[in-house]
Amino acid sequence: MNNNTPILIENGRALLPDGDPHQGERCDILVHAGAIAEIGTGLAAKLKAEGKTFETLDATDRLVIPGFINAHYHSHDTLAKGTMDETPLETWRLLALPPQYPKRSRAEIRARTLIGALECLRSGMTTVQDMVTLYPFDPEHFEAVVEAYEEIGVRAVVALQYADIRGIETIPFWKEIFPAEYHPYLSTAAEPDKKIDQLAWFEDNILKQQKPDARVTWALGPSAPERCTRALIERTAALAKTYDLPIFTHIYESKGMALQARLEYPDHGGSLIRRLEVEGLLGPRLNLAHSVWLLPDEIEILARTGTNVVINPLSNTKLKSGIPPIRALQEAGVSIALGCDNCSCSDAQNMFQAMKLFALLVHISDPEPGPDQSSRAFGAATMGGAHAIARNDLGRIAPGARADLVLIDLKDPSYVPLNSATRQLVYTEGGRGVDTVMVDGRVVISNGRLATMDQDALLEEVMAVVPQFREDFATIAARVETLKPWIAQAHRKIWAADVGTNRLFTGR
Repeated sequence: MNNNTPILIENGRALLPDGDPHQGERCDILVHAGAIAEIGTGLAAKLKAEGKTFETLDATDRLVIPGFINAHYHSHDTLAKGTMDETPLETWRLLALPPQYPKRSRAEIRARTLIGALECLRSGMTTVQDMVTLYPFDPEHFEAVVEAYEEIGVRAVVALQYADIRGIETIPFWKEIFPAEYHPYLSTAAEPDKKIDQLAWFEDNILKQQKPDARVTWALGPSAPERCTRALIERTAALAKTYDLPIFTHIYESKGMALQARLEYPDHGGSLIRRLEVEGLLGPRLNLAHSVWLLPDEIEILARTGTNVVINPLSNTKLKSGIPPIRALQEAGVSIALGCDNCSCSDAQNMFQAMKLFALLVHISDPEPGPDQSSRAFGAATMGGAHAIARNDLGRIAPGARADLVLIDLKDPSYVPLNSATRQLVYTEGGRGVDTVMVDGRVVISNGRLATMDQDALLEEVMAVVPQFREDFATIAARVETLKPWIAQAHRKIWAADVGTNRLFTGR
């Protein structure tokens, strides 16, 4: 289809903001210049009567929904899906994250970004927030990430993940338990890079040259508060204000991260939330990924300051991190988005899986029946994600919104019979029904296949870099195996500590 010619999505059932969540609204959607121009019925006849030229996308037997927004994602380990089973977070970090690996090739950076983006698109995601770690940092690697996103056609909000405190300093008991000769191997999500000031490079080379209305835009990615000094947090807050950027960070993902806060920040009552409020980071720009081990008073602070939370149910369960207090966050009025996190620990960039688990975790978190969760899960994957990246023109089907749309095949068995489109999207769909994906008015997935690139060639490009990745992964896995006695000792000591709440179901 010609991007300059209006596209009429005709005769579909659309999930409109105030429409029927169960059957959708039968309507036509006119897309022009990357945006939704008009929604109504009989638009083809109207346009023809006006003598206007347009292309038609037949949406008969299709459900039209807003594109999902993956509000917490890391492209740096997409080649590692399926490499691990149940693995506690602190062990997983040593197996999966860039500081453990030799410097990657530019070809691998590009390939891993493309395969992650393809998986996101195929499951109905039109936007990804990529909190990417490039270690050791190389400007060419950042360029490869951006070029890959621009070529494949997904919308991306890219943030470099950075920190200025070494990982071993941020995990309880590791320094005292591990023999000193193993300390150099004990890293976490992001490590200080002595050769370059990444944040300064990012400002000078990226933020000062930002292209308005581009599909690839920017955010800031301080790795986690305990990995960042107060100076770095305050610098992040100032940059976000200057350039009007969203901020994404990890918080309280595991019990170990909560315990670290209790031990290291007595002046803030053992609370990272109170620390961030003092340092000026809390507020509508800030998104806290995970937030599993929040305390009730911290949830109240998030609600009061308008700070956002991004729930990642897939990784939180697989990494033994626990069940986040989703219902408490909802009742407090905190804006919630959804993410699929790392491929090595969620294994699937699949928002349908994330929505279903999000809803089911709420169901088993409180013995009292609560409000409908399918609509809330769907809202977190769409409007909640749009709020997280500060884009009120995404996550909804309405005139003026960007045309980031997904067409779902209603002839798929998942929707026969169609009793509730929203519930069946959340509880029944697995991604099989995604037929067409449009980003900024451009069809990027057509009949379930990539339309912007040669999909088979892309897969070949990925497989060409896999042997080197597998060789390096095997070396790292063998090293971690030697560390397991001390990892287990620290793990048990963390779990024996009291942090004021319990987010892991233990049956007791």
